[in-house]
Amino acid sequence: MPRISIDKFENLIRQQVPFIAALGAHLEKLGKGTATVRMSGKAEFLRPGDSVNGPVLVALVDVAMYAAIMSLIGRSEMALTTNLNINFLRPPPLGELVAEARMIKLGKRLAVMEATVFSEGYDEPVVHATGTYSIPPDKGK
Repeated sequence: MPRISIDKFENLIRQQVPFIAALGAHLEKLGKGTATVRMSGKAEFLRPGDSVNGPVLVALVDVAMYAAIMSLIGRSEMALTTNLNINFLRPPPLGELVAEARMIKLGKRLAVMEATVFSEGYDEPVVHATGTYSIPPDKGK
């Protein structure tokens, strides 16, 4: 069972990271070390060529990883991204975007994760990312 509920995570995001709430991203599914975040595309997210711009995709990946780590360590506002590597695989069209994050390794001070973003209705991913988070001393494994 995850150490934070979907409702508690959503409340945390609204209070502590309102930028993510303003994007319309919401936590759809939470498992032990996994998270699925969904976001509806908006016209203001488009870049030339009518694809969703990179910063929006980065934010979606980051919030999915944040949820995945909290599913294991519980609420922790100070779990911080220390490294994020993103591969933009293909331009996502405007529509529903779904990020699936999973924990690769949870240590005492660092967590390593990966995330994949899909554009709903398409089989191939649009983004693959790996990330590392710093874990506060009182929250590690």
